[in-house]
Amino acid sequence: MTQAFGKWPESSWKSDKIDWKAAKSITAGVDMGTTSAQCAILCDGELFASANIRIGASFKKAAEEVIAKALGDSGLTKDKIGAIVATGFSRENADYATKTMDEVQCHAKGARFMYGPSVHTVVDLGAQTMKAIRLYDWDRVWDISLNDKCATGQGRNIEQMCNLLEVPITEIGEKSLDVKGDPEPVSTTCYNFARTETMGQFRPEFRAEALTENEVYATHMLAIAWRMLGAIGKMQPLDPGEVMVYEALGFTGGLAKNVGITKRIERELRVEALKSEYDPMLAGAIGAALLA
Repeated sequence: MTQAFGKWPESSWKSDKIDWKAAKSITAGVDMGTTSAQCAILCDGELFASANIRIGASFKKAAEEVIAKALGDSGLTKDKIGAIVATGFSRENADYATKTMDEVQCHAKGARFMYGPSVHTVVDLGAQTMKAIRLYDWDRVWDISLNDKCATGQGRNIEQMCNLLEVPITEIGEKSLDVKGDPEPVSTTCYNFARTETMGQFRPEFRAEALTENEVYATHMLAIAWRMLGAIGKMQPLDPGEVMVYEALGFTGGLAKNVGITKRIERELRVEALKSEYDPMLAGAIGAALLA
């Protein structure tokens, strides 16, 4: 079996402190993305169980598998869940959901759960899209900015590079930071172009001097960071004359686990992002469960 260098490990978790049988309200959120799916189950507003899986050839199969993995051996079944909200790119494939919602509202709600009420700027870094979300002091979305080109420079691009160079996605971020200085970023027009450019970066005939392996990683991380910074800069401030980004910054999505990207965004914004005990990939699913 070929090793999936470009995929984050699958996971599942269940609280040993919550008795779902004693809960007055049980809700679930399912976040169906393009390459992975997440499920979060809440009991009285507290996270009871979660799961994160890779999506294979069938979105419908993945939708069934992710909630089954979250339920695990808890004894809880889908019919005992009061409401299930599906969100994400392929949310329509979770046909057991009681309703669907857009991912912007879900990530905003999930980020407040994960980072607390102080978070005002949410940066969602996914496999195909990226979103910068500005929040009021309450949970309502004030403004949003999306990437305006294809998926290059996003999670899909990093997955391709990891598989191409056979480096685990869990290591590539740290490696990209181990450079003397950031080289020029790769193309951000199409990830197929970026893939070809990656191979050229190792060949001196395409440049004055071939890049080191870590410098190649850095070119990709910097490309993503710069695209995200552009999206953040388009958002309206809450008050005239205010800085564009509050210090209360929270990351969500799979790429939020890549320090090669998040550290570069923090460096350019001159802020330190908030920390959370929760996996940032669960933000959409948690938000969906809260909105169920």
